[in-house]
Amino acid sequence: MRVAVYGGSFNPPHVGHGMVAAWVHWTGLVDQVWLLPSYAHPFQRTLAPFDRRVAMCEALASVVGPWVRVETIERHLPTPSYTFDVLEALAAKHPGHEFRLVVGADVVQQTARWHRWGDIAARYAPICVGRQGYPTPDGAVDFPGVSSTEIRARIAAGQPVQHLIPPPVLAEVGTLYEEAP
Repeated sequence: MRVAVYGGSFNPPHVGHGMVAAWVHWTGLVDQVWLLPSYAHPFQRTLAPFDRRVAMCEALASVVGPWVRVETIERHLPTPSYTFDVLEALAAKHPGHEFRLVVGADVVQQTARWHRWGDIAARYAPICVGRQGYPTPDGAVDFPGVSSTEIRARIAAGQPVQHLIPPPVLAEVGTLYEEAP
């Protein structure tokens, strides 16, 4: 089975994440998309609790399609868990699967600083997706520039976010981000 590993903080997951997951599957690049919420994120200090982000990802998966699931392997890996190590752990756990990494344009320029990026690129054939507001990688499709940071700020300011988060995810968000972005 061909699986796209789509990792991130998902703090919270939003329509942009859903569009990327759907596109990766609908274009036939993979058979399944696994959302992989980071257990701890090296660049983000304030994360909602892991179990809450998992629940929000499960809510997103429920509206995107039956070929999307949530994988929580990072909960069981040493921290920091580098992307290469996560992919290797998944490959060891599921030897019959072919894994590909989904990478957004917002992080493509940072990959030179990633732990073992060359090995990731060689073993896990990254799927690069564009994101409005960032240079579009060659061959990538641009997706709306929806941002979890913006969503948290909007919630904290009492502004509407229904146009940015699918209803089942919004139900899981509840009052989680009302105090601070």
